[in-house]
Amino acid sequence: MRMIQLVGLMLAMFAAVEARADSLSIGLIPAENNDEMVEAFEPMRAYLERRLGSEVRVYTATDYTGIIEAMRKSRIDVAWYGPMSYYLAEREAGAEAFAIGVRPGGSAKYHSIITVPEDSTAQSLEDLRGGTIAFVDPASTSGGLMPTFVVKSLTGLMPEEFFDRVIWAGTHDAAQLAVKNGTVDAAAGADMIYERMLGAGLITAESNRILLTSDALPGAPLAYRGDLSDAKKAWLVEAFLDAHNHTDISGLVGSAHFERADPADYSVIRDMVIELGIADEQLLD
Repeated sequence: MRMIQLVGLMLAMFAAVEARADSLSIGLIPAENNDEMVEAFEPMRAYLERRLGSEVRVYTATDYTGIIEAMRKSRIDVAWYGPMSYYLAEREAGAEAFAIGVRPGGSAKYHSIITVPEDSTAQSLEDLRGGTIAFVDPASTSGGLMPTFVVKSLTGLMPEEFFDRVIWAGTHDAAQLAVKNGTVDAAAGADMIYERMLGAGLITAESNRILLTSDALPGAPLAYRGDLSDAKKAWLVEAFLDAHNHTDISGLVGSAHFERADPADYSVIRDMVIELGIADEQLLD
């Protein structure tokens, strides 16, 4: 009996070593300026490195698809996705959502907004017909999928048909700055990033007036590769859910703490994609 107990203890120890011994690679979708995102995530990276006892590296990409592809090729272990990019990563790279950031108000959900410049006379979406709008990325939820869904629902037309020109700004902050600078008639993006930019003095409620706000969206999840060991997955869940007790995690969209994510919450994304008739290939180009 003692021998069986000893073997069981050794197996448990080996599992813990497996979960901790190798390094960890984390990818962040380029929702905002890449350098600023990496800097904001640094307290979290350092905390994970201390807890793991091995190197933790953080990567970004030039577009959302880059982080999906990095997971598909096993170049990263964990990624912070938006709902839409997670939907694609789940299908294309076997991603599994395990945690989600909850903001100080207690909500993990957010909204897509459409903003217009200070001198715009637009009072409704219809007033933007034939204009120029900045979206973020084809794989962005609040800066791509949701505004597409809103435009189609309200006008019966896809954005490319309703607007004279749709440009892809690449990041949420770039889209809002295009509104502020008057280079576009409107921009779509996430309300939580809009609020951060307001707080940082990068824009004002007048320079970037909110014209339209969408229904609530499920929050942006953290996901790990499905082929990671059970021990590694368990370590990641525990480390992230305990993070707020040890470090500042607000660098990830102002999160106050993490809680378990439910992959079923993202079925609404799948439903919108199906209703719009968008093929995965259109989003991953």
